[in-house]
Amino acid sequence: MSKNIQPSDLELQALSVLWALGPSTVNDVIDNFPDGKDRAYTTILSVMQSLERKGLVKSSRSGRANSYSSTKSQKEIMAPIMTELVNNAFNGSVGDAAIAILSAGNLTPEEKDALGQELKAHKAMAKKKTSKKAAAKKVAKKATKKAAKKASKKVAKKAAKKATKKAAKKATTKKTAAKKTAKKATKKVAKKAATKKAAKKAAKKSVKKAAKKATKKTATKKVAKKAVKKTAKKTAKKAAKKTAKKAAKKSSSK
Repeated sequence: MSKNIQPSDLELQALSVLWALGPSTVNDVIDNFPDGKDRAYTTILSVMQSLERKGLVKSSRSGRANSYSSTKSQKEIMAPIMTELVNNAFNGSVGDAAIAILSAGNLTPEEKDALGQELKAHKAMAKKKTSKKAAAKKVAKKATKKAAKKASKKVAKKAAKKATKKAAKKATTKKTAAKKTAKKATKKVAKKAATKKAAKKAAKKSVKKAAKKATKKTATKKVAKKAVKKTAKKTAKKAAKKTAKKAAKKSSSK
C-alpha cells in the first residue's frame, strides 16, 4: 500500500468499527471507537472525510446522515502494515510478533477457536507450499537434466559435425596434395620421356649425318683413287710413248 493512502492511527480505529459493524454513520463510529475516548463529532467526521479522499471508504446518504462503508477488506489494509511492523519491530519474526500480540490481552473462546483454525490452515499451507516447492524443485531438476542432456547432445552433434568437416577438409587437402604430386610426377616423367625421345632423335640424326658424311668421304676417296689411277695410267702411257719415240729416233739415227 502506497504511503499516500496509508491510514493514520485514528483512521485505523475508524476503519476497525466499519469492519466490525459494516456501514456506519459518524455517530456509530464515535460510540464504538476502540480506545473509548470521547471525541467531537467534527473530529470523527474529519477522519471519515480523510478516509474517503484516500479511497479507503465510500459514503452514501442514509436518512438525515451519511453512512460510511470500507472499500477495502481488513486483510488488504492490514497486510502491508503488519509486514512493516514484523520487519521493523520483530526483525522479520512472525512468531515473536504473534506472541507479543497475544500477550497484549486475553482471547475469547471464539477468538481462540479462530486462532486455532488459522494456525491449522497456516500449517497446511506451509506443508502444501513445501510440497509445491519440492515438486517445483524436482521439475526444475528434471528440466535442468533434460536441458543438460539436450545441450550435451547438441555439443556432441556440433563436435561431430566439426570433426567431419575437419576430416573432409584434411582429406580434400591430402587429395589435392596427392593430385598435385601425381601431376608433378607425370609432368616430370613426360619431360624425361620427351628429353629421352629428343636425345634419341638427336642421336639418330647425328648417326645419319655421320653416316652420310662417311659415305661422302668414301665416295670422294674412291673418286680420288680413280683419278690418281687414271692420272698414273695417263702418265705411264705418256712416258712409254715418249720412251718409244726416243728409242725410235735413236734407232733412226744409227
